[in-house]
Amino acid sequence: MNLEYPSEENLAFILNELADRLNVVNRSLLDPEDYDIDKYDDIKLMYDLILQKGSLSAAETQAFIEELREVRKG
Repeated sequence: MNLEYPSEENLAFILNELADRLNVVNRSLLDPEDYDIDKYDDIKLMYDLILQKGSLSAAETQAFIEELREVRKG
């Protein structure tokens, strides 16, 4: 899978991975239907940062979740 190109499939994959890595209990927060493909690059950047960082503190996890809320549809 090449995540460099925006697609609904890639967006769903990234959001699912983010839910796992951020230990999100309420997965409905990361429902791909709630995110616009136009924000793919922003979401991919967050995904890349989390992969690079490895483990996150509680504060960092909360910050990433807040950022994801900011890019959600309306």
